[in-house]
Amino acid sequence: MISKILIVDDDPSIRRLLAMTIAFAGFMTEMASTAKEGLKKGIDDHFDLILLDLGLPDMSGVKFLERYRENKQTPVIVVSAIHDEADKIAALNAGADDYVTKPFNADELIARIKANLRRVPPAQEVSPLLVVGTMRMDVTNRIVTIADELIKLTPKEFKLLRIFMENQGKALTHSWLLKAIWGVGYQHETHYLRVFINQLRQKIETDSARPKWIITETGIGYRFVG
Repeated sequence: MISKILIVDDDPSIRRLLAMTIAFAGFMTEMASTAKEGLKKGIDDHFDLILLDLGLPDMSGVKFLERYRENKQTPVIVVSAIHDEADKIAALNAGADDYVTKPFNADELIARIKANLRRVPPAQEVSPLLVVGTMRMDVTNRIVTIADELIKLTPKEFKLLRIFMENQGKALTHSWLLKAIWGVGYQHETHYLRVFINQLRQKIETDSARPKWIITETGIGYRFVG
């Protein structure tokens, strides 16, 4: 089945460019020029993914995300000219699944779209076996292997890696990860996270100084790639 993508952007030239880029990659598209129109279409109809501009004329992108997430969990990729890291973090924490900065690279955008379409939705039950590249995680028996080599992890490391594998390709903020691992009240304890990321990299990366699995998103958080 062909995936259907909603483009929410007030700039007609950007909407056309995005639509052409997406259509060339084999996806169907619909467009909305305001947040109100985007919310109505996004909630009333079925879409597999939404591309969202933050600078909409009638509502902020963050407010759009907050309202949309009250109704649906469809993946949302922010495509915006806003470069401020605080805005990126606010959008990701409000429910965005990824962030691409304008002017965008077409190949990168399509790769991000495909990664988010492959990602298991949060509401869907996760398989007891997670597989990303050569990495396999048996959730039930708490066994992790890379290229059939057993990787020994502590309970916290296992939980962190499981979250990464369940959200492959998605940019995860520091505060989101801290809340997911340690709970409410730890969102600002970034040193906890750095310690465990370093420990996990030592165990799963061939060269922890040049990680290929856990990629740092400067000022934002981390992204797990296969």
